[in-house]
Amino acid sequence: MLRVLTLSTLFPDATRPNFGIFVERQTAGLAATDGVEVKVVAPIGLPPGPLALIQHADKLSLPEREMWRRIDVYRPRFTSIPAVGGRWHAHHLLRALEPLLDRIRHDFPFDVIDASFFFPDGPAAVALGERYGVPVSIKARGADIHHWGTSGATAAQVVAAGQAADGLLAVSAAMRADMAGIGIPGERVRVHHTGVDLDRFRPIDRRNAKAALGVDGPLVLSLGALIPRKGHHLVLHAIAVLPGVTLAIAGQGPEHGRLKALAAELGVADRVRLLGGIAHADLPAIIGAADVMALASTSEGLANAWLEALACGTPIVISDAGGAREVVRTRDAGRIVAGNPANIAVGIADVLAHPPEPDAVRAAATDFTWEANRAALVAHLATLVARGRRRTPRQRQASRG
Repeated sequence: MLRVLTLSTLFPDATRPNFGIFVERQTAGLAATDGVEVKVVAPIGLPPGPLALIQHADKLSLPEREMWRRIDVYRPRFTSIPAVGGRWHAHHLLRALEPLLDRIRHDFPFDVIDASFFFPDGPAAVALGERYGVPVSIKARGADIHHWGTSGATAAQVVAAGQAADGLLAVSAAMRADMAGIGIPGERVRVHHTGVDLDRFRPIDRRNAKAALGVDGPLVLSLGALIPRKGHHLVLHAIAVLPGVTLAIAGQGPEHGRLKALAAELGVADRVRLLGGIAHADLPAIIGAADVMALASTSEGLANAWLEALACGTPIVISDAGGAREVVRTRDAGRIVAGNPANIAVGIADVLAHPPEPDAVRAAATDFTWEANRAALVAHLATLVARGRRRTPRQRQASRG
């Protein structure tokens, strides 16, 4: 029996059902594997004192333990101090986890800690691995390296965790290179691609799907959190120079008001739909209706939205971020363009003028299965357990001293 403790601050809950849903899917696959038992610790960071009640009353109401879609999930709270750049996140997370994991370990002597996000999960996981004498794996996904791994307050913590971990995963080869670029040993990083549910995300009748949305004519979808680095505003500028094209933006976030105002300013409010948050179960119908999925991210690991679009037979026009070149390998899959409105518009127009067959688009996603993701993760974690904890140079020096 392989007993895995999955640690993830990126995990859905009742207040954020789409948050980290790819981590949930990966963990569900792991938990469903014969000979594997999993418990999940999904910490929730909250500001200190009354700020928690004022800003996050909904999260305070979440149960501290629950069966979430057949997964045993603990939801401890830890203090997330604002305005310090995350400097103390890992410290407070560790302090919150130690008593909880002491109790969990009494009945569930986990063999390995699987941290599915690099910060603050990674530094805390390394310390916990030392506390319990078990190996630790940390997975890099995107902002955990591109933001936390380069920020002055947290970069050293990220690099130290990467150097001390027993195993390392990255969602793409590009992410592995970025990890090496900040001082994490790239030769120790295993590329572990995300997956896509090919049964749920598949081509549908695009004409009927558009009609259900009340759209007539070309439809472009921009999908992701409404935050600046996703580049929705760049796609909106691109649509402004493509007459007759409708843009649907699916997602929630602080940029909603800015995007609405920008559509009005550009004179295209009648061609822009701000759909808000879409339940993951409803995404196939939205994606399948689109002629193109466009995402102009400034940074990514390997976006699940790319794969979900391709699986639906919808070609993608994306910026050259993260693992883009590991996904868009043919012109049927779409175009990789410079992240500016002019080039995005050219890419969209080219795909609309030369639409590929949906099955040819879908072929680009068929290697990215959750089954492959699960098998690779099980093999990775089992290898770490069989090998035991590695001794870092610092530990070897300490033993000699």
